[in-house]
Amino acid sequence: MTLIGYTMMCEQAGPKQLVRDVALAEEAGFDFAVISDHYFPWLDSQGHSPYAWSVLGAAAQATQQIPLMTYVTCPIRRYHPAVVAQKAATMQLLCDGRFTSDSARARTSTSTLSGDGGPLPDCDTRRSRRPSRSSGPCGRATR
Repeated sequence: MTLIGYTMMCEQAGPKQLVRDVALAEEAGFDFAVISDHYFPWLDSQGHSPYAWSVLGAAAQATQQIPLMTYVTCPIRRYHPAVVAQKAATMQLLCDGRFTSDSARARTSTSTLSGDGGPLPDCDTRRSRRPSRSSGPCGRATR
């Protein structure tokens, strides 16, 4: 069975427009909606990218049935895994179980804070191998 989804492109529209568009996508009968999670747009002329997780929260409240998901959320490189888990759990509550998250490592210039897509710092690799229950930045234990 083929499913047709709607993409909320943070690089191409502001947050209010994205929420309006996903509500219209639900009315039009789209099967699901995904959102891009980038710090920067693909082109300088596109301006900025709104924070995807805030847009998702608003979309959860503006829709009733359409499943919502992220394209790629980058634990380790951009977000601590515990923060990603908290975001996903909050979304599940806001949209009554309609949320799915995808995660991967950021490798493009639109997905990194510096915008350069540069190499991963050594601490990212170490943190990805350690349990997250008590790890702070770069895997150091916190109290």
